[in-house]
Amino acid sequence: MSTVNFFALLQFHGAFVLLLNLLAPFAHCHVPSTLEGPFDPVTVPFDPALRGVAVDLPATDPLVRRRVTGFEPEQISVSLSTTHDSIWISWITGEFQIGFDIKPLDPKTVSSVVQYGTSRFELVHEARGQSLIYNQVYPFEGLQNYTSGIIHHVRLTGLEPSTLYFCQCGDPSLQAMSDIYYFRTMPISGPKSYPGKVAVVGDLGLTYNTTTTIGHLTDNEPDLLLLIGDVTYANLYLTNGTGSDCYSCSFPKTPIHETYQPRWDYWGRFMQNLVSKVPIMVVEGNHEIEKQAENRTFVAYSSRFAFPSVESGSSSTFYYSFNAGGIHFIMLGAYINYDKKGEQYKWLERDLASVDRSTTPWLVATWHPPWYSSYEAHYREAECMRVEMEHLLYSYGVDIVFNGHVHAYERSNRVYNYNLDPCGPVYITVGDGGNREKMAIKFADEPGHCPDPLSTPDPYMGGFCATNFSFGPTVSKFCWDRQPDYSAFRESSFGYGILEVKNETWALWSWYRNQDSYKEVGDQIYIVRQPQLCPIHQRENRDCIASIEETRGRVQLMH
Repeated sequence: MSTVNFFALLQFHGAFVLLLNLLAPFAHCHVPSTLEGPFDPVTVPFDPALRGVAVDLPATDPLVRRRVTGFEPEQISVSLSTTHDSIWISWITGEFQIGFDIKPLDPKTVSSVVQYGTSRFELVHEARGQSLIYNQVYPFEGLQNYTSGIIHHVRLTGLEPSTLYFCQCGDPSLQAMSDIYYFRTMPISGPKSYPGKVAVVGDLGLTYNTTTTIGHLTDNEPDLLLLIGDVTYANLYLTNGTGSDCYSCSFPKTPIHETYQPRWDYWGRFMQNLVSKVPIMVVEGNHEIEKQAENRTFVAYSSRFAFPSVESGSSSTFYYSFNAGGIHFIMLGAYINYDKKGEQYKWLERDLASVDRSTTPWLVATWHPPWYSSYEAHYREAECMRVEMEHLLYSYGVDIVFNGHVHAYERSNRVYNYNLDPCGPVYITVGDGGNREKMAIKFADEPGHCPDPLSTPDPYMGGFCATNFSFGPTVSKFCWDRQPDYSAFRESSFGYGILEVKNETWALWSWYRNQDSYKEVGDQIYIVRQPQLCPIHQRENRDCIASIEETRGRVQLMH
């Protein structure tokens, strides 16, 4: 062999070894699927370095300060209607007031107009909508009252699927129009038609952790954002703006649980950069209760967001449904009546019966407090809701359930009634958005951390339902003495998730931790539907379908 050939061989060998070294990290990149489950439970050890930095952004931060003047629009957001051809645009004009002598703005003084089109230079369509203000009033001396700016909601109709639209909103007669923004409509519903990425996050708040969560999430370029309750944490503040990580610890003697409503405005300003382009769909959490005079609750939540309640046959902002391509999403309320005789349950029956799985194969449900969580915090708190609703959701083949409330991440095996079941949903808790109450780090199966059953009921969620188990490895016990079989993966870390539905049966779920780059996953799995193994309870009940249409008609008349 010549010297030249020898050195060429050495160079080739060196390059080959280098290539093998470069490819080595990818040799173990197999993404598991639920077909390989159920999985042995995994707990990722908690990193104490992540405990801190859950500090709220102050009112002086440029990210939350008012950047418009007069009645120019701010806090602009996009929300979906029930189908691809309709979108809601929301915004606020005018300034809020907080103090002892407030004078509400008159919504009639400012019009609600959206001009839009498929070209930035030809906004040839116009839609008009409704406006309102809300008040947060306390009947106690020394507490400050709040009145919002004018909140506008305009529904655009007749839109094309998967189409980029440009729009501006405001009141042209006042020369108070926004800049031009853009959004993309959802794909048409069908078994081969899905949004690219659905971001899912819960318990967000407005901390420096929140800014990291939203920054990473934005870099992942989602097409839709689901916020699974606990939005601003304005109720961790007194009306004078004094806040605490633990309201009951710091303010045990207040005559009512106060809130500092300007935190909602700060949050709307911070989120505008994302949600003015990416539709946001929200469901209520316990931090949105915000009780005030005359026992009114959830007023800010119900006023600030647009919901497709009317379009989905619901008479409430607490529960509704919508389609995003071949996915049917159901948003449920845990803090109102959910028993079998209540209106929400009856609506859910009608909605499930109306779903055509040949058009929307995927069925995803969300509500705030989880049914299946192994953390000490809020352990089995939503048991009454589970007892009432679980079988109905199971019988209609719900594929995935998203929850928040517990400030950590957990993914379940397929489960039904605490038993591993190949036809049960995968439950995913993503209450790790970054709020100032910090992370949940203790597990109910750890020695000394099983809650007293009498401490578990939530007064806003019904009676006492969580008792000792009567079957399985935990018979006669309230908690497991190891990580439960239903818990496949759990980790205490701030973050968010991305759902990518690939086709009628395969969807990729990825969970991202804030401490990593937005491309590095903390947990990832393919969730696989098996309709041939798990027949869906399809009730051919024409009376039920007729009832849906009748209800929608009644609700339309109400509005």
